[in-house]
Amino acid sequence: MVPAHQGGGVMRVDLLTEPVAGLEEALAAVDAFDRALVVGLLRPHAVQAAGLTELADAVAGTPLAGRVAEAAGKAAAGAASEEHFVALAAARTALYGSVHDALMERVVEATGRSQAEESVPEPAARQAANLLAAARSWLADLARCGWKGIDHEVVSGAAAVVSAMLPHPDLRRLAMVLDGFAAELAASCPGSALERVPARRWADLWSRAVVLTVPGAADVPVTGTVTGRLLPLGVDVQEHATAVQAQVHAVFEPADGGASRLVRGYVSVPKPDTIVGAGLWQLLRPHMSLLAAVSEGRSMDLTDMPITAEGDLVWSDAQARAGAPADAFATARVALSTASVSATAPLDRHPARIAAPVFLEGYSSQQDDDGLTFTVAGHRLPVDTDRIPTAGPLTPEAVAVSQACVGLLRWDAGEFTVQPLAVETTVRKKLAAIHAGAWAGGTTDKAGARAEKAATDAGAVLRERAGRLLRK
Repeated sequence: MVPAHQGGGVMRVDLLTEPVAGLEEALAAVDAFDRALVVGLLRPHAVQAAGLTELADAVAGTPLAGRVAEAAGKAAAGAASEEHFVALAAARTALYGSVHDALMERVVEATGRSQAEESVPEPAARQAANLLAAARSWLADLARCGWKGIDHEVVSGAAAVVSAMLPHPDLRRLAMVLDGFAAELAASCPGSALERVPARRWADLWSRAVVLTVPGAADVPVTGTVTGRLLPLGVDVQEHATAVQAQVHAVFEPADGGASRLVRGYVSVPKPDTIVGAGLWQLLRPHMSLLAAVSEGRSMDLTDMPITAEGDLVWSDAQARAGAPADAFATARVALSTASVSATAPLDRHPARIAAPVFLEGYSSQQDDDGLTFTVAGHRLPVDTDRIPTAGPLTPEAVAVSQACVGLLRWDAGEFTVQPLAVETTVRKKLAAIHAGAWAGGTTDKAGARAEKAATDAGAVLRERAGRLLRK
């Protein structure tokens, strides 16, 4: 635990281990509804009807109460329309939003940070209504047949919708959700043969997609621009078979002397499934100069950089230039605890979205069958080493012998965990910092250089094959 006067990122680890009032009840209502989706809502049985009633009861007394009660009744009778499915998805989203808010209150209290009072503006409804209706129709079919009832004919209905959406920039967010969701379902067909159904995950994707079919819901409005100094803390890499995203977490200090705030800069690109590990940086670097600054341990000077109310920088290299050297651990020790937390958009209020930068020091590490844990001031904090990317030199072994850690506080499977972004440890009797994003801007490290060369060779082969196909 790091004292407040030293700028520590986590002040009260004990608060992270205490129960959160109402959390179990909210999750139980969500789980009841998720079980109903497993079998489907075409001909619901008593168990499914009870799950729908439990969801409706959980939002009683809220503005959603009337619509959700009606939707639950219609669905229990097997007569739900698309608008009823939207109401049920909205209720599930609202419950998870309440869980997110309760957990974030605990995070803010534990870290001693201030919560930004700025609200997220409502987006404008500009999307093509016919395409949104087509997506909603497919999602309604999924809810009726249930995860146990899916087959390739039902799942393939998403293909035409996704293809029609992709040319429209304001629909790509929903298109990517639908495409990934359909791919997971297709890989699991037929549903009747599934021994284990990922009920919560698929219900998450379903409800997310349904709510995004409401016109304007997928918009991420830019609320202004910022000018000042960006101090990177670390890089979180999220990789899938066909896409990769690098998200840089940082402290932003306004040029006008205003209060600092936590922000994120990110870049996402499609990728072939043969390029993995350090090769990912070759796909990401051309789109974001910030990655080079992270690798070199530098700040960045921003001028009129667009930003959303959630603290997401809409990155443009034209609005950024490399600044003075800036050590991530110095930033964490000095500036992290005083940086405010940005507001969260209503539809992004989900426990899985929690990723609060924190700084830990003076802990002890324990490795057992349950994984790695840090003990901070007598309190156990699990370490999520599975999230450490292979595209950098940071390893679980280095984390286990570390003395200080910059990471992301997350919530998963009913408890808070920390995802390491960088650690300080002793290497050859000297204190050294190891960063997950150390290879982001290029590397002379032997292991990283070998991985980059392999990725370069793989990319050259793919380009040659693509060129050959185009010539035919």
